[in-house]
Amino acid sequence: MPKYDYSGLQIHYRITGAGKPLLMLHGWGSSSDVMMPLAGKFSKTHNCIIPDLPGFGSTPAPETAWSVDDYSDFVLRFMKDLDINSPDILAHSFGGRIMLKLCARPGMEEHFGKIIITGGAGMKPRRKASFYLKKYIAKTIKAPFMVLPPSLREPSLSWLRKTWVWKALGSGDYQKLQGVMRETFVKTVSEHLEPCLPRIRQEILLLWGENDEATPLYQGRRIEQGIPSAALVTIKQAGHYAFLEQPVNFQVIANAFYNSS
Repeated sequence: MPKYDYSGLQIHYRITGAGKPLLMLHGWGSSSDVMMPLAGKFSKTHNCIIPDLPGFGSTPAPETAWSVDDYSDFVLRFMKDLDINSPDILAHSFGGRIMLKLCARPGMEEHFGKIIITGGAGMKPRRKASFYLKKYIAKTIKAPFMVLPPSLREPSLSWLRKTWVWKALGSGDYQKLQGVMRETFVKTVSEHLEPCLPRIRQEILLLWGENDEATPLYQGRRIEQGIPSAALVTIKQAGHYAFLEQPVNFQVIANAFYNSS
């Protein structure tokens, strides 16, 4: 597995196939391993490049918490340093979040070929009342610790995070994380990208599993409505990993898009 040095951070990535470059960006908590079966499908027409994003797979976490913009900066630098010119894009979930933020930057139209986002994250989710109740309780519990001197605050907060009460209030993804990646999770998921959508000028195909529970279909519809040149295609009998659950249907649709004039 080749490595690439990004400001001292050793980025692991995979390459397979030949043809036009296809940059594949995996989702949160995932890695290039998950994307490899799909890369194998495209290897006859594309040179697939799949990095383990910082903090995932074989790539270590950055020293400080990253934002979506930090991951976007990384993708651009990765493309430049590895001489990946105008690649087609296939981004899943968190990778889709990165691409939405990146495509909204001025002058990005010439940097990419055809873009597919599947199960893309970044939209503000619909929350139940129980979510806001937990959030209010968590803030109330945390408030007394925040007025402590710094020397006492951090050890106290560290103790708090280990209690069953705090664990019961947090999300599953949040509780699985520690240190920098926990901070990165908070930084990235708390940024909602609806304001970015009208600035995106590229044509984007949105491929969504009809039963996606992680990024429900209404979020795909919201992205389609917000981007001037986006089209949403729903894949039946598929969830968040539509490309693994319905690989044939997914590949047929994706190939038709990539090969269209």
